[in-house]
Amino acid sequence: MLETSARLLKLLALLQTPRDWTGSELAERLEVSGRTVRADVERLRTLGYPVHATRGSAGGYRLGAGAALPPLLLEDDEAVAVAVGLRTATGGAIAGNEEASLRALAKLEQVMPSRLRHRVGTLQAYTVPVPSDRPGPSVDPDVLTAIASACRIRERLRFDYLSHRDSASRREVEPYRLVNWGRRWYLLAWDVGREDWRTFRVDRMRPKTPTGPRFAPRPLPDEDVAAYVSQRVSAAAWRYRARVRVHASAEAVSARISAAVGVVEAVDEASCVLHTGADTVESLAVHLGLLDADFDVDGPPELVEYLDRLARRYSRSTSAVKGTAAEV
Repeated sequence: MLETSARLLKLLALLQTPRDWTGSELAERLEVSGRTVRADVERLRTLGYPVHATRGSAGGYRLGAGAALPPLLLEDDEAVAVAVGLRTATGGAIAGNEEASLRALAKLEQVMPSRLRHRVGTLQAYTVPVPSDRPGPSVDPDVLTAIASACRIRERLRFDYLSHRDSASRREVEPYRLVNWGRRWYLLAWDVGREDWRTFRVDRMRPKTPTGPRFAPRPLPDEDVAAYVSQRVSAAAWRYRARVRVHASAEAVSARISAAVGVVEAVDEASCVLHTGADTVESLAVHLGLLDADFDVDGPPELVEYLDRLARRYSRSTSAVKGTAAEV
């Protein structure tokens, strides 16, 4: 049987998992009686941990949120994950979080065992971030948490929005998911006025208070929310768009491109249509080159001209090798 102090730590670790524990389950895990479990729960409460208990067949014990933040127990892998996340957040896209992240990281590393500090330090030493020449905009953390709260409690959001073309509008939406892509945050929501799914950049949102009424959840437009949002975010910024007939199955093409590149539409077992685009024709040509399949392009004219020039360049690059082979 565990000593009282060790048993309390183990009980606290169990209660910090996101589930309810029955008294019998805790007694079995701790190898004590139900009476001892109840006594240990009372000890935790006196230490400031808000342990809630519910009666009935579906009831049990769980750790609630308190007025103050009590000590937190983390497993080794959880502590490493939190430390790495805090280090990443020091250069993140949420305004004002850098200093708070550094303070929290200093506190965490101070109490971490040396073996864990070594793991985190090694990861940091051998990880090289790629600097961005186009840093993303920062997001007000209060705005981000307000949106997340509205998603959780299913309340409508009202906000002023500035589009990428600098046109202002007032929106009312049913918020569902926040998506972090690169250094930008996006909200996937059902636009009440337009009666359709829309994606909004959080840094361009100015929420209004109070929030709107509760709403009944709708089925999401796609099970893969990240792919859905990234695809539409990319499409919104495309300068050049193309409809390409690819001589390969839709499955084969989908396996070679990301959702951000475009949408694949099956034609038959041996061909499909790729609806794609990019900000430059050079980038668009790269996407097509990665297909590893024959394809037909009829527009836009800039892409057709560039592919024709690229084909001649590639042909010239092998002409000397072809001539040598012919002489042999």
